[in-house]
Amino acid sequence: MSRIWHSLRQTLLAVLCDRYAIVVMVGAVILYSFFYPAAYRHQVAGNLPVLVVDEDHSATSRELLRKLDSLRVAHVVGQPADLQEARAQLEAGHAEGIVLIPANLERDILRGHPAKLVLLGNGAYLGRASWVLGSVADALGAFGREAAVTQAAFMGAPQAPPVTLVQRPLFNTQEGYGSAIVPGVAELIVHQTLLMGIGVLLGGRRLVLGRRLQFDLPTLTGMALGFGLIGLFGLFWYAGFTAWVQDYPRGGNPLGQLLGGTLFIAATVAFGLFVGSFFRTRERAFQYIIATSIPLFFLASLSWPAVMTPRPLVWLAQLLPTTSGINLMVRLNQMDASLAEVSRELITLAALLVLYGALALWRLHSPKRTERIKS
Repeated sequence: MSRIWHSLRQTLLAVLCDRYAIVVMVGAVILYSFFYPAAYRHQVAGNLPVLVVDEDHSATSRELLRKLDSLRVAHVVGQPADLQEARAQLEAGHAEGIVLIPANLERDILRGHPAKLVLLGNGAYLGRASWVLGSVADALGAFGREAAVTQAAFMGAPQAPPVTLVQRPLFNTQEGYGSAIVPGVAELIVHQTLLMGIGVLLGGRRLVLGRRLQFDLPTLTGMALGFGLIGLFGLFWYAGFTAWVQDYPRGGNPLGQLLGGTLFIAATVAFGLFVGSFFRTRERAFQYIIATSIPLFFLASLSWPAVMTPRPLVWLAQLLPTTSGINLMVRLNQMDASLAEVSRELITLAALLVLYGALALWRLHSPKRTERIKS
């Protein structure tokens, strides 16, 4: 046991004394926790410029114009004389969307004829385009329902709309980018920085020795514990402090997060020791992280549904700790999931811990030789 604690202390000292490792495993985690969520602080796009081409010039069209201008997501910045002028301004980047109010809109509504409105959007920025088009479309839909009531009253059959839609977002209460993306990316940041730090230390030590690294079991156990403590610090820094400071949904199942997070970090450390055993220099760790970060996030199925992913990639994703770990932590922290509801992810992470732990032992364990990680 004393040798395990000695190896644990040596590992932590190696991280603290190696400027690359400390920057990657601790500094990057803390810096990312402030700078990355800041880009999503406002959660959704707002006050996006919209042009309105009013060819009707009626009381109804002016009422519609007021409704559009009152939207939080959109702001009417101009009323071009015709669609051609509006399109030119859109293509010049002066607006994100165009609303065309055709002539005779009010007359068609009062006569009981179907009235048409045209909505055009700029697709250069898909996120902003979808948000402004969706919000303006909702406003136009609400206007259409009110117009239907007016039309019915004019024709002698006044009645309120039979159905009113009330939407209540369950977990992502602000329906914003930040609450949907940052919690998942936070787990990926912890995973990748931990792997990078392990790779930097193992690759640097192998470069000095000029041969494959070999450790006895107590030394390897102490190393894994040291890396695990650093990983847990980063994971709960995001799940607790960062989520609180940035005001993201948090605190759903603390005990479940402690168990699930520990299992996620343990599987990550085992995976990192196995992968890092192949690095001959510390630079290989940076190359690995740069090449894998985006694929790992997509394979986690947070931004791209698993049902639309090719089955071989879905199976491959199950071999990565990030797939189960990201989904596990998001559901436990944001959605208050019980351990039974995330049992599949827990079992998968336990299996990966055994798998990569065995592979790391195969690559790094030697009962006859001990190599301590030094900066």
